[in-house]
Amino acid sequence: MKRFIGFVAKEFYHIFRDKRTMFILFGMPIAQIMLFGFAITNEINNVNIAIFDKSKDTETQKIINKINASKYFNIDQEITNETQIESVFKKGKVKAVLVFEKDFIKNIQNQKQAKVQVITDATDPNIANTITNYVNAILQNYTLEINKNNKPNYQLETQTQLYYNPEMKSVFTFVPGVMTIILMLVSAMMTSISITREKELGTMEVLLVSPIKPFQVIIGKVFPYIFLSIINATIILLLGFFVFKMPIEGSLFLLAFESVLFIISALSLGILISTVSNSQQTAMMISLFGLMLPVIILSGFIFPISSMPLPMQIISNFIPAKWFIIIIKAVLLKGASLNVIWKETLILIGMTAFFITLSIKKYKIRLE
Repeated sequence: MKRFIGFVAKEFYHIFRDKRTMFILFGMPIAQIMLFGFAITNEINNVNIAIFDKSKDTETQKIINKINASKYFNIDQEITNETQIESVFKKGKVKAVLVFEKDFIKNIQNQKQAKVQVITDATDPNIANTITNYVNAILQNYTLEINKNNKPNYQLETQTQLYYNPEMKSVFTFVPGVMTIILMLVSAMMTSISITREKELGTMEVLLVSPIKPFQVIIGKVFPYIFLSIINATIILLLGFFVFKMPIEGSLFLLAFESVLFIISALSLGILISTVSNSQQTAMMISLFGLMLPVIILSGFIFPISSMPLPMQIISNFIPAKWFIIIIKAVLLKGASLNVIWKETLILIGMTAFFITLSIKKYKIRLE
């Protein structure tokens, strides 16, 4: 019995000594419950909207103040003409525009009725529908307040207009999201496993002492996945276009460039994972729990980032998939050009350069 107790104590000691095992046992569950608890929500909070007030009277200002006071919306800007609406949506920051008709207060006083138009960016149908419902609820509450002492009652008529996805097809959201996940899977996870397999089997040393230069070994290992990922991206886009009737409004060249940029970014992240992994199992765990969950939860693919707590919003900025989803939606559905998505493109380029530099630094002793 003493031998058995000693053996069990030895196993506990080995587990507690291994930092990676301790992280998987205790760090991963804590990280997951925090992610799922705070990030997963169908509600919207702090959504940026724009105001187009043609009337600029006291009543419209009261409504604007009431909307701005709610936790659901932030008034990001005020626009002065209709031509600005599409340009505001293309930038991606504003999700809805509220348009107040001309002579708003006169129409309420004389006709007992006024109109408010709610124009939403429907690239994400669920968010667009939720925004409309929240605005209607605020306007209804405002109507009840002003009708307390008024007979006959005033009425606010809400008109809804959807940009980029008038049929509210959810596939327009899922195709870019699924494409992002697949590219991340094939590029990052498979690359990290491929390199760690060589290290685990001891054949990496054989490759490194061969006439092939170290950087050629790395490029040779990752190049097939660039090619395979491009094929995957092409297949997804073709299926989305021909089967699900998803539009491709922007430049195909820009779309291809951004896709290859994201693939290289994911590949460089996969190489970085391989530098800190000694086995395929470790690389798989880091890829699945360290990449897949953040890609799904913190990229804005399913859950709105603006509704998450501030720490989660900050963390999401370090997820390459977040920026790629913004880019691909802008190019596919909005027909955006590079002058609209230049900031997101520069962020992806910067992340790619960072991952590659860090990977080279980690590999430096081993490869040279």
